[in-house]
Amino acid sequence: MDQPFDYDAELRRYHERLQAAAKVGPDDHVLDIGCGTGLTTRDAARRAASAVGVDISAQMVATARGLAEQEGLRNVAFEQADVQDHAFPSDRFSLGISRFGTMFFTDPEVAFTNIARALRPGSRLVQLVWQDSKHQEWYAVFRGAQRTEPVTGGAFSLADPATAQRILTAAGFTGIQVTDVREPVYYGRDAETACEAASSLRMTQDLVAGLDPTQAEHARQRLLADLAAHQTPDGVWFDSRAWIITAHRRRD
Repeated sequence: MDQPFDYDAELRRYHERLQAAAKVGPDDHVLDIGCGTGLTTRDAARRAASAVGVDISAQMVATARGLAEQEGLRNVAFEQADVQDHAFPSDRFSLGISRFGTMFFTDPEVAFTNIARALRPGSRLVQLVWQDSKHQEWYAVFRGAQRTEPVTGGAFSLADPATAQRILTAAGFTGIQVTDVREPVYYGRDAETACEAASSLRMTQDLVAGLDPTQAEHARQRLLADLAAHQTPDGVWFDSRAWIITAHRRRD
């Protein structure tokens, strides 16, 4: 079985940014949206009264539960669910957080409305989302290796602040603030490791889906060369830009 991509390693610098922006306090009850293997949820739980992580991937949720048990955390829980229609308890949480977990909703307004219902009136939502693909060096390298045209949507569906503001406002949020953050992302200790990691990503797999074996191998060699060009003594890193978007559930 292929090793799953290590998002925690990739996003380690952004993890610190999210922690600083979230300002989790000892009385908080935290909802972590798109929690993956639960690093953000577990770190929140160490500072909060409780934390619940939700992700659509059963495999990631199982890993998150195992890690929380290993770490002896008793105030954390994980649920495998689609945030768009999951029956969260109303007004349950005092803080919502997400580390690049809110960009893939098929109906974002419905999803954020459901999130708003789960938050207490006045509670904050703090999320990290990618800026436009043109600001992502990692994306340019992966796309260039396959020689494909840039795409919109998907990981970049909330890249336009005006779009994000419109969706959040319609979903019941107010006081929306968008902050520019720039951090490098990590892909592995060397080009070969980074190539293997990148190849496990659905985005990369989609880019090569239409290639024949010869074309796919040529694309892999181009990717390896580009990854080698980004190798440093500390591994393979790419520049990137994101938004930290904060908002408050409207007080009805």
